Amino acid sequence: MINDVYERLAAHLNNLPAGFPRTESGVEIRILKRLFSEEEAGIACHLRMFYEPVARIAKRLNQAPSELAEKLHRMSLKGLISRADRDDGPSYMAAQFVIGIWEFQVNNLNEELIRDMNEYIPYLLDSFAKQDTKQLRIVPIGASLEGQGTVMPYDEARKLIESQKKIVVAPCICRKEHRIIGEGCGKLTEACLVFSSAAYFYESNGMGRSISQEEALQILEKAEEEALVLQPTNAQKIFNICLCCGDCCQILKSIKRLPKPASFVHTNYYVEVDTEKCVGCEVCIDRCQMDAVRMEGEVADINLDRCIGCGLCVSTCGAGAIALIRKDEKDRYTPPENVIETYMKIAQERGLIK
Repeated sequence: MINDVYERLAAHLNNLPAGFPRTESGVEIRILKRLFSEEEAGIACHLRMFYEPVARIAKRLNQAPSELAEKLHRMSLKGLISRADRDDGPSYMAAQFVIGIWEFQVNNLNEELIRDMNEYIPYLLDSFAKQDTKQLRIVPIGASLEGQGTVMPYDEARKLIESQKKIVVAPCICRKEHRIIGEGCGKLTEACLVFSSAAYFYESNGMGRSISQEEALQILEKAEEEALVLQPTNAQKIFNICLCCGDCCQILKSIKRLPKPASFVHTNYYVEVDTEKCVGCEVCIDRCQMDAVRMEGEVADINLDRCIGCGLCVSTCGAGAIALIRKDEKDRYTPPENVIETYMKIAQERGLIK
């Protein structure tokens, strides 16, 4: 039996699908202490990965529902747990640390929390690298898909957005944290598109604003201009699309350091250069977030071990020398139908369930 409540919470979070790896320095405990009071940590230890009404949670905690309801609501407003507002009252469930609790802190950042998180991120990414199934995937920007023929709806950002009834845009926590410590890239700040029930949670918690499909598509166009990589939920039915840069996005920054970033991501495309058409303008080198493009003499050459199929180099090739290529059928990735299946796969790969 672990006596320290923060140690119990760390263990609880590590038993959720995405995990919460431990460190020798204990930085993960410092982070939890910055976010949770002791009482909140104790309550969070008893929440599960599905929504439950207050009465059921109160029974498990042996607390009065009326008192617990106020505590749970306050915790959800702090982004420590998830909340679903329903006709018969709110329900609550555990939030994973990433993607979840950390992203919910977009309005609560300070230099101390950012410093601790930057120390902790390598441990998180090392943990994520051990699982075949990732929480996000890569889809190409729309302009790069022209002439591709059949494109699966889950690989086309525009169709993913047009299928949504509720859309909220929130600040990108990665670019915001970099700006706070003086390392910002200056690119689009409102760059996290959130959908469905997650959108209602973001909006009601003041983490984002509701927008129309038209504005969401305009944001996509802005993302293409600024060379942002599109990373939606790793599922066919998504709840977010992150618009990411190689300067600030913690995932892209980390995989950029790997010798073969393409092996780390779920992507169904890569690019090829027609050397006879290439004029050596090098615009594609500036656009690539993975350093996958280099010059071989006077023409561009693609390192396929580094190409993640984002399409950013295709749309700005004035010579039409770069084309997006769909992978062979045997190498294509079909995302899980929904995020529940995604997390079940991750949990199985981590040995949490059989």
